[in-house]
Amino acid sequence: MQKKKIGIIGAGNMGEAILRGLHQKGMTQGIVVSEIRPDRRAYLKKNYGVEAIPDNRKLASQVQVIILAVKPQELKGVLQEIAPALDSATLLISIAAGASLGAIASILAKDVRLVRAMPNIAALALESATALSPGREVSAEDLEIAREIFNAMGKTVIIPESLMDAVTGMSGSGPAYVSLFIEALADGGVRMGLPRKDALEMAVQTVLGTARLLSEHGEHPAHLKDKVASPGGTTIAGIAALEAKGFRGAVMDAVAAATQRSKELAKLQG
Repeated sequence: MQKKKIGIIGAGNMGEAILRGLHQKGMTQGIVVSEIRPDRRAYLKKNYGVEAIPDNRKLASQVQVIILAVKPQELKGVLQEIAPALDSATLLISIAAGASLGAIASILAKDVRLVRAMPNIAALALESATALSPGREVSAEDLEIAREIFNAMGKTVIIPESLMDAVTGMSGSGPAYVSLFIEALADGGVRMGLPRKDALEMAVQTVLGTARLLSEHGEHPAHLKDKVASPGGTTIAGIAALEAKGFRGAVMDAVAAATQRSKELAKLQG
């Protein structure tokens, strides 16, 4: 990756999250960012030491790897703008939700190596769960570059594009499900007499600590659950109450519903 010059088009929340992750890994040397606002360009130069310019096409002509961190409704215009500057040596990585590899290729109307990425909002804390789907022209080296970029802001998996809607329904929407659970967990504490501030802080830390434990130890969630749920104890009583309300089935249904909606929206974007 260090041999490639990287350009980021779009310096909003997600674009800056990518930049911040690379910066913390010491990987921002030679990066160019395209941003239309002068104050924003000054901010990026000051805080990340990168070159920031207002011209998308100029950026595309200077780099070998382009990360498209733009909104889906802006994607077509940006692709049409940079297309003349692209060639078969360009690696193009898009994080635009709902925009398929085929749709991007049809707009460009030329051979470009494409990778589709789906990070989630936890990228803002450099803890994203990101899925990558490579196009047919992508090499193993290209895919490793994409993985290295997104590993700088969390963890990355490689999946076929046919599963991207499932990723949207699970990890894309997942932070909302987890937030809902944290809120409910804190409300449970308040119901039992805990002060609101303390209940929320403890609920957040409980979820954070559990996730870190599972991630760092590589333990299956069921094993951790069994460790906490002693025979005839408090935890198994709470689990029984959750299961009586269909807790796990409700979560699985939420992922299925969000996945289906992602498919519908992709068709509408067409």
